[in-house]
Amino acid sequence: MTAFLTDTAPDLFVLSEEHQAIRQAVRQVAEAKIAPFAADVDERARFPHEANEALKALDFHAPHVPEEYGGAGADALATVLVIEEVARVDVSASLIPAVNKLGSLPVQIGGNEEIKAKYLGRLARGEGGFSYCLSEPDAGSDAANQKTRAVRDGDGWRLNGVKRWISNAGESEYYTVLAQTDPEKRTKGITAFVVEKSDAGVSFGAPEKKLGIKGSPTLEVYLDDVWIPGDRIIGEVGEGFSIAMKTLDHTRVTIAAQAVGVAQGALDYAIGYVQERQQFGKAIAEFQGLQFMLADMGMKVEAARQLTYAAAGRSERGDKDLTFFGAAAKAFASDTAMQVTTDAVQLLGGYGFTRDYPVERMMRDAKITQIYEGTNQVQRIVMARQLLAGVQSTL
Repeated sequence: MTAFLTDTAPDLFVLSEEHQAIRQAVRQVAEAKIAPFAADVDERARFPHEANEALKALDFHAPHVPEEYGGAGADALATVLVIEEVARVDVSASLIPAVNKLGSLPVQIGGNEEIKAKYLGRLARGEGGFSYCLSEPDAGSDAANQKTRAVRDGDGWRLNGVKRWISNAGESEYYTVLAQTDPEKRTKGITAFVVEKSDAGVSFGAPEKKLGIKGSPTLEVYLDDVWIPGDRIIGEVGEGFSIAMKTLDHTRVTIAAQAVGVAQGALDYAIGYVQERQQFGKAIAEFQGLQFMLADMGMKVEAARQLTYAAAGRSERGDKDLTFFGAAAKAFASDTAMQVTTDAVQLLGGYGFTRDYPVERMMRDAKITQIYEGTNQVQRIVMARQLLAGVQSTL
């Protein structure tokens, strides 16, 4: 047994050379072309166009799109690394690849070859972002309570309704929209469609005034007699809710990656600060109480990272326990991010409470990771159901 472990252990839980190269490439871009604008993006609540252009230039804006549709063909772990490294300097900018995956993954999961080639190809070429329209005024945690309606009209469909809390709305050119096509069937009567920003009858509300992620616009999307052709259905009629839930199993891992990234960014900054800040004649890093805080922060960030990477592996393989791991990674990593960023503010003292330092922005940005793509209370419901159903792996 000892010889077996000695022979194999060096390869366990180690990123491949390709994954390490991706991390390094994204980190360089993030630090050089995204980080310098992060404070201004937050202060002015503006879309991070500089980040969008930098990411598009290297095919990091939607790395998950398969090569056959013109994309980079990144696996789930590589996509996590992209989002993590961008979130380390600016969570708002990390929503570019994260939202593009969320919005387009239903097409990738359930679409036919024609719709995949058309819309995944456009996304890969940088011709427009892709948002996800599931939430409504009365459909938050109760996502099945869809009021948006789609009725047949000739060889197409006519959509009416309101979608709320839509990330990057107005900036994105394409939208996966869930609509009720047969209310009596509840979840089995929901269908997914691709709606384009330019479609007649599509409009947007005013940007929400948010605590954090101010660089990612969050708007209501209004659908007023929007007619779309029948070939824009994703999958079959009535399959929309199933496709939407499968999508979230995968994309909750990207929210975990955001959380890991912002937590690491806050930890990095706090470490640098406590080594320079002098009190009582020495660096505050020499005080054991603060060392214990840093130790706990680092331990929790690394635990969140490993759980997130494990969930990414399951996402890539489509393992049966992905639902549990996606929910677990999202909940644990986001709870960790909130605690670590709050502790980073504490370590900087009064300076941490000012906008002159980035940790207060990181703390505000971290909060949303506990809320969107299913609150952490909902994640615990999901995990419990999986455990009670016996769907959990120990490997």
